Amino acid sequence: MTEQVSTSRCDSPLLQAFVDNRLTLVKIAARITGCRSRAEDVVQDAFFRLQSAPQITSSFKAQLSYLFQIVRNLAIDHYRKQALEQKYSGTEEEGLNVVIHGASPETSHINFSTLERIAVALTELPNRTRYAFEMYRLHGVQQKDIAKQLGVSPTLVNFMIRDALVHCRRVSGTQPDTFARR
Repeated sequence: MTEQVSTSRCDSPLLQAFVDNRLTLVKIAARITGCRSRAEDVVQDAFFRLQSAPQITSSFKAQLSYLFQIVRNLAIDHYRKQALEQKYSGTEEEGLNVVIHGASPETSHINFSTLERIAVALTELPNRTRYAFEMYRLHGVQQKDIAKQLGVSPTLVNFMIRDALVHCRRVSGTQPDTFARR
């Protein structure tokens, strides 16, 4: 992968030193973060900070030290943030087993009763309509794929899904606003 290097000169000597030493700065940040792409993010953050920084009129060596220190500090901050996020994040399976606080037995019963009425309503539908509705709403299959499986047009599948949804709403006594749209 070739990297594009700007041939134009920067207004600030500090920014020019940054551009000239960008690859070295990325390597420094990569040693701390453990990932080149994260290191690129750190170096980009450093560049944005330097653009708004006041002009430094010190020696070239002092400017390089300043650049390396900024990148090093940002990389350490990034590493700490990443470690903290990993400490408090869990697997998807852990998230599925989280108890919902505030879910009362009454609310659970109402929700369960509503689901039972919807399940009964789905059995009242023609097989083809129920299949189209379940595949689209529950399994996330695209309407065009359902149409191919059933040998009908996508428009007809759309109408079948709509009819099933209207029927479920009517049977469960819910308003159209309560159903989430895909």
